[in-house]
Amino acid sequence: MNELRFGPKNSMSSLFLVFCCSLLVALALTACGIRPLLYEVSAQPEVITPNADGLEDVTRIAYKLSRSADLSIYLVDEAGERHYFRQNRRRSAGDYRVDFGGVVDGGMLPDGRYNWVVEAVTDDGATSRAEGVLVVQDADVERPEFEGFSIYPQVFTPNQDGKQDRATINYYLTKEADVSVYLFGPDGQKYPIAEKERDVEPGEPGFHTYDYEGGVDLGADPPPDGDYIVRAEAVDRVGNRTVVTGTLTIQDGGRPRADIVNADVEFYNPETGDKVVPLGSTLAFTLTVENTGLVPIRTTGPDSGTHYRSDQNFNTLDTYETPGAWRVGIDYEGNPSYAYPYRWGLGQLEDLESRVIDGQTFYYLMPGQRMIVTGSIQIVDVPAASKDRVFFWAGLIHEQVRIDTFNDFVDPQQIVIGF
Repeated sequence: MNELRFGPKNSMSSLFLVFCCSLLVALALTACGIRPLLYEVSAQPEVITPNADGLEDVTRIAYKLSRSADLSIYLVDEAGERHYFRQNRRRSAGDYRVDFGGVVDGGMLPDGRYNWVVEAVTDDGATSRAEGVLVVQDADVERPEFEGFSIYPQVFTPNQDGKQDRATINYYLTKEADVSVYLFGPDGQKYPIAEKERDVEPGEPGFHTYDYEGGVDLGADPPPDGDYIVRAEAVDRVGNRTVVTGTLTIQDGGRPRADIVNADVEFYNPETGDKVVPLGSTLAFTLTVENTGLVPIRTTGPDSGTHYRSDQNFNTLDTYETPGAWRVGIDYEGNPSYAYPYRWGLGQLEDLESRVIDGQTFYYLMPGQRMIVTGSIQIVDVPAASKDRVFFWAGLIHEQVRIDTFNDFVDPQQIVIGF
């Protein structure tokens, strides 16, 4: 085979030919849109002062990807330690910009000189990276702290029985920050907890307290019974973040409900069986109460069957109102005092379930349980001025909480007061 030889003229021609071919290939690749995996990467400005003064607080990191990849952005300090801003985040092809204010892992980088790195890795292992220098000056590295963070009680029963219905969360915030407090359930469900209004505004340094009742006071069902994590998170103006957690257990949670069965009350003179009661005689009643809810309801005395004089009331019997307790009450037309002056517990207390809470014994009507409630009132004066016919009615009172419409003014009946 003859060897091809090129003289000076032929050599120049071949070099020109190679140049033209290379140029055509480059143009062709450009025309087809083939670019490096990661390109046009920058971080500007190169010096930041992340202290929330509004001047050079962040650097804008810009980059482009020609195809999908896992992307990481991190800073390397002078000791060679990496601090990730983004780690293995999936990104598709496109043009990206993100502002970096010096915060990594919830804390501000201290002043110093860092190498920033933007790195992309494709599914087939192809890697591309770019890097540069970032200087951090005058950084605010102080994190907001929750001093004295506490939860009490750690087991509570949000059912409006007046006993351990609320959980209180307290802390002292050391620095101005945006604060959020949540309850996290085993299933990951999140329940926000609102801060109690005080002189110290939310997010200001100082003492803060949260009053949590599970939403029952607003007519909502509380979270299901179980063990929960309470999480408090504070983020200051530059992004410093602090998280604290505690535990809280919910038991016997739910909205209480009870009814006077069939809204039926029997009023009668126990001597005659009719509705005529001469002065000095007795008006009696009988009704049935049922716990129609899903949680126990607490009651207190006096026992079913207790006898009153018409010039008495539950206070004169030393059975004062108790927040959260349920009692049957009797009221009448022309009552000059507070509503339902005559009150009875939901049955005989010895027939109810007893529970000891903080060393005291309390009594409960359980879900689905019914009790007959009776009582009597000796009429020693005319209940309504200049009237011999007076309406009496019953009510089911959730003391210092509410009287539901269907449990108020139940079965009013006209009673003849004889002289």
